[in-house]
Amino acid sequence: MTDQLFADVLVDVPVPETGRTFQYLVPREIQPLLHFGHRVQVPFGGRKVTGYVVGLSHFKAVDKIKEISKLVDEKPLFREDQYALARWMAEYYLCDTVKSLQAVIAPVLKKTSARLITRYYCSVDSSKLPGLREELGRRAPKSLAALEKALLSPGLTRAGLAAAAGVSTAVVDRLCAKGLLKAKDQVSFRDPYPQAEMDVSKRVELNVLQQKAVGEINNSIAGRRHQVFLLHGITGSGKTEVYLHCIEQVLREGRQAVTLVPEISLTPQMVKQFRSRFGREVAVLHSRMSDGERFDEWVRIERGEAPVVLGARSAVLAPVRDPGLIIVDEEHEWSYKQEETPRYHARAVALYRAQKSSGVVVLGSATPSLESYCRATPDGVYRLISMDKRVEGRGLPRVGLVDMREEARAGNGGIFSRLLIAELQKRIAAGEQAIIFLNRRGMNTLAVCRECGLVLKCPRCDISLTYHTEGRLRCHYCNYSMRAPKLCPDCGDSQISYFGTGTQRVEKELRAAIPGARVLRMDADTTTRKGSHQQILEEFESGAADILVGTQMIAKGLDISGVTLVGVVNADITLHMPDFRAGERTFQLLAQVAGRTGRGDKPGDVLIQTYTPEHYSVQAAARHDYPAFFEKEMLLRKTAGYPPFSKMARVLVTGPEEGAVKTAAERLRVMLDEFAQGQDGGRIYLVGPAPAPLARLKNTCRWHIITWSQDYGQLHRMLKKFRRAGGCAPPGKGLHVSLDIDPFNLM
Repeated sequence: MTDQLFADVLVDVPVPETGRTFQYLVPREIQPLLHFGHRVQVPFGGRKVTGYVVGLSHFKAVDKIKEISKLVDEKPLFREDQYALARWMAEYYLCDTVKSLQAVIAPVLKKTSARLITRYYCSVDSSKLPGLREELGRRAPKSLAALEKALLSPGLTRAGLAAAAGVSTAVVDRLCAKGLLKAKDQVSFRDPYPQAEMDVSKRVELNVLQQKAVGEINNSIAGRRHQVFLLHGITGSGKTEVYLHCIEQVLREGRQAVTLVPEISLTPQMVKQFRSRFGREVAVLHSRMSDGERFDEWVRIERGEAPVVLGARSAVLAPVRDPGLIIVDEEHEWSYKQEETPRYHARAVALYRAQKSSGVVVLGSATPSLESYCRATPDGVYRLISMDKRVEGRGLPRVGLVDMREEARAGNGGIFSRLLIAELQKRIAAGEQAIIFLNRRGMNTLAVCRECGLVLKCPRCDISLTYHTEGRLRCHYCNYSMRAPKLCPDCGDSQISYFGTGTQRVEKELRAAIPGARVLRMDADTTTRKGSHQQILEEFESGAADILVGTQMIAKGLDISGVTLVGVVNADITLHMPDFRAGERTFQLLAQVAGRTGRGDKPGDVLIQTYTPEHYSVQAAARHDYPAFFEKEMLLRKTAGYPPFSKMARVLVTGPEEGAVKTAAERLRVMLDEFAQGQDGGRIYLVGPAPAPLARLKNTCRWHIITWSQDYGQLHRMLKKFRRAGGCAPPGKGLHVSLDIDPFNLM
């Protein structure tokens, strides 16, 4: 032991070991200033790199040791519990700890800082005010006006005080120079939703099912017992009100609550509800906010000024010190999975954080993921709470299936069925509103027979084949391929078509089919500007439009009482994607979008256009029958050995030249085979390499390898060895390898 101080530093460079740190000597002049969590600059490999202090000691661990070059920030950027979270993320998702840490503390790493605003106050002793008023009234009435306004409204800015008093800013400056006004620099927090209602709203009276749900959850919160609840509530059953009541309980306990929503488009509506209940105690976090807004909200959370956090995926990383409740609304949504390193799933992070803090997790959904629902069965580890009735006795919408094969036989080759157009005309004439949902999460290359509805699939994988421009159909799991047939293999008809429709075309054909209809479109193109989600929804909710056309962002969460009809175009796109979750995603989308109607006084209807109305996912969604879907889908997953009966991972190789990408992927497959054979536990399955379904994206070629096993320990050990052996290092110039644990997107 020595009087010297040494720091363990996590350096911002790729290393084979996920959590490896390097020891540095702390210069004496910065020893009193340096603490755990500080960002520093250190020499590394002949260059200066950024590092993060994650340990301090008086024991020297290595012989040759370099000094820290400088302290980058005045204050530490993270706490020990945040570092522990980053280490868990890195270990579970097999990525660099420094990348996980940077994700955890992202808002404070941006080039932004607190915004200081100078505010003005009267500095005159109250006993001297009468005489000063008399003097200024005779000599300087404008100065008196400014002084009186500062007394009446302390804390105004220079310009604000001048404007309020009806004087120039020079008058304010003279009062400061004479010592009659004092200026104070204060932190001013940027509010991302200044228009949101801040008045505390009336408490809503809960129905019996809501009361039961709140009672169960609040018992665990009050008892400080870690518990996971799956709140399976049908659309319109009042799950949000349950969330709000449980958050109130958490605040009574002196703890914090985090609520996650899957889509940015849902955030304005939720902000309004949360702010009306909790006022300025609510902080909002999502990617569409400016860096300054996110930084300010982050600081308010860290200082304890905002114990209620609401936001999208990254909000699960908010710096709450004692999370007593984490709510994951629409927990089944795949947008909770991060597609860049670290590839974390917000639901998994929520479970980890709540377990560490003895907190409660509520997973809410009308269409739970199979992974969550099977854990909420009698033998599972989650507690299931069912809410199977809508609030105020409203009924579920009637769902009709439109067989587009019959439409084609009748000579209708357009996007819309005759029934859907007729129903839209009927609703508009009655002053009601409709939503047209375009199921566009897929590709324009789905091969379907318009006569019999056959979707061409891989004989090895039972995954739909993808059409390529060279005239071949290819499986993006095992690389099986075949020439695209001119005639249907089942019925011999020549009506083989390749489907894909955009929202702009839907909007255009709607206007042509129903002249005079007021149509709004909500998709990635119309929501690029800040606040555009909220603007479109408010315009539609106000009755300024008859029909809202949109993609996934309108499929959930919207509660607009005027909507009495939902039409679904291209229901089959997700159904036949080359992904084992295709059936699950289709059921979830159809059930969720169906829930957008009938939420007011009038009943709602849904029309689903499909070429495969007999498919179990479509049938179950039409009947609002989640248990039937769950039973059928779980049987198929068990037969194939897919999740939730196994854990899965994906190795993706990308690069500009397909030949080099393919060769690199083949070499990585050899490495994986070698490490898989060295495991002693359960069998590890490997398929590929094969071109990813999106085989070329932004001029980048993409090949992948899929691996899964019922023994997650074995799979994790194999992948850890693979990473240590350099499997995730760039395999050549311009090439990149990514490893995704629990992938939700295999495209």
